Amino acid sequence: MGDKTASFELIETCLARLGRDGFLTPFLTLSEAAGAAQIMVFSYAPDHAACLLSRNFRAGALGAQLAADYLDGWFLDDPLYTQVMQMQAGDSQTARFDQLRPRMRPEYRTRFFDTPDLAGKAAVLIAGDRLKLVVNLYWDANTTAMPDLCPLLARLALIHFETRPEHSFPEPLAVLSDRERAVCLGMLAGKKAEQIAADLDVAPSSVITYRRRAYAKLGINSRGSLFAICRA
Repeated sequence: MGDKTASFELIETCLARLGRDGFLTPFLTLSEAAGAAQIMVFSYAPDHAACLLSRNFRAGALGAQLAADYLDGWFLDDPLYTQVMQMQAGDSQTARFDQLRPRMRPEYRTRFFDTPDLAGKAAVLIAGDRLKLVVNLYWDANTTAMPDLCPLLARLALIHFETRPEHSFPEPLAVLSDRERAVCLGMLAGKKAEQIAADLDVAPSSVITYRRRAYAKLGINSRGSLFAICRA
C-alpha cells in the first residue's frame, strides 16, 4: 500500500508541475519507481530525431552510447520510427521488446539490446498537437519492472514537453544541477576544463567532478556522446 501511495503522490506532484522546471525531478523518481534502469524520450520529425530526456538510474550499467548512436542515424532502423510518424494527434500505443524483436534488423538488435545486455524494454508511442514521442523505459536483470505505469509516464511527458517554455540550453541537460549543466554547456561551447573552472570560479578538479556526475545522469561517457544527445 505504501508503494502505491508514494506513486500517487508523485503523480500528483508531476501534474502540478507540468510544463515547469520542477517537473523532471518527480517524473524521474516515478520512472525509477516503475523499475526503469534507464529512460530515454525521443521526438521525431520526417528527417531527424531529437533527444528530450536521457537518464540512467544505474550509472555506467547500461550502454552509455545508446542515445548518441541512436541519433547518429540508427533511429532510421528503429521499427518504431515509421510507426510513430504515421500516428495522429491523440494516438498512443505501447510496444514491448518481445513484440519488437522480430521486426529489428540483426545489426540494430545487437547494438542496442544484446551488447549492452538489456533485459527488456517498454516503449510508448504517443502523438500530440506538436510532438511525436517515443518514451523508452529499459529494465536490467536485477529490476522488478512495473510496465503498467509506462502509458501514464508517456502521457505526462507529452503534456510537459508540449507546454514547457523553451529552454536556453539543450533539453537533455534539464535533468542536471546548475553546475553540472554549466560544465556541459562550457564543453559544448568548445571550452577546456581550465577555462570552464575560471568561468565558474571553481577548481579544475571540481569541473571534472561535475562532468562525471553529469555523464552518469545522462548515461554517456564521452564528449562526443554529449554533443550527440544535445543535437537539435
